[in-house]
Amino acid sequence: MPRRRIGFWYRLAAVICKPPLVVLINRDWRGMENIPAADGFITAVNHNSHADPFAYAHYQYNSGRVPRFLAKSGLFKKGFVGTMMRGTGQIPVHRETTDALSAFRSAIDAVERGECVVFYPEGTITRDPDQWPMTGKTGAARVALQTRCPVIPVAQWGANELLPPYARKLNVLPRKTHHVLAGPPVDLTRFYDREMSPDLLKEATEVIMADITRLLEEIRGEKAPATPYDPREERIEQRRRTAAEEAQDALDAHERAVAEAAGEGPRARPAAAHEAAVHEAEVHEAEVHEAAVQEEAVREAATPEAAHVREVQEEGQGK
Repeated sequence: MPRRRIGFWYRLAAVICKPPLVVLINRDWRGMENIPAADGFITAVNHNSHADPFAYAHYQYNSGRVPRFLAKSGLFKKGFVGTMMRGTGQIPVHRETTDALSAFRSAIDAVERGECVVFYPEGTITRDPDQWPMTGKTGAARVALQTRCPVIPVAQWGANELLPPYARKLNVLPRKTHHVLAGPPVDLTRFYDREMSPDLLKEATEVIMADITRLLEEIRGEKAPATPYDPREERIEQRRRTAAEEAQDALDAHERAVAEAAGEGPRARPAAAHEAAVHEAEVHEAEVHEAAVQEEAVREAATPEAAHVREVQEEGQGK
């Protein structure tokens, strides 16, 4: 494939980064024939290690189409790293501000200029206990449907063995192998010419994530769970557990107060007071659970502009 728009700074980054990657990990790279030789496109990649952006960038660089990552804006501000980020054409994401919209527009502009933009649809390193892809954010689907560019699904495995999720120490021995498998473009044609609603974007994202997961199944030689891990459900369950613990603490305190007021000691449990306190605790737990569910629903039904901000903030590499 022809090398396009690499430039001085990207070549310098390759000179710096490639030698340690070559030393630390073997390479089992497949599917480069699916990387478009011309025009703009998106790669949608699973994320399971803080090291995998570097390992994946090596693969993408060697394909002849250099990647443009979404990255935290702080990395662009000063010093040698900032110079490298700007010089290599990475896309800054201003987290927690509406300036995140500029990253969304910059991603579209880059695709329309004929560049490759890398998305991590999970938004962060997977929290699945077995490191399968989680449910995805809809940013990649938004850009793809707006530009109608190809979306190349990519699965990777091995950088997570070199640097396990959220670990700080490399596990260099025995030498690990970085497996990468890029598939053919995801078929999103059935979503064209339709209103870009939250439901449509969610469905398109599920199709993208399903293709990534199938590729990872091929790499790992095993089946993924039938239902992907959903961090939103985990947030709701965590709130439910917290509410249950708070309700139990309140129940215990109430029973102690009632028993002590009756002069019966802290272990006494008057039946009527106990039943009333239990009911109050159950109502509180149910209310907290319902509030958490409604909050997640509001997030899903946010205005398109707010959704764009949130998805780009979460889907940018480096979270």
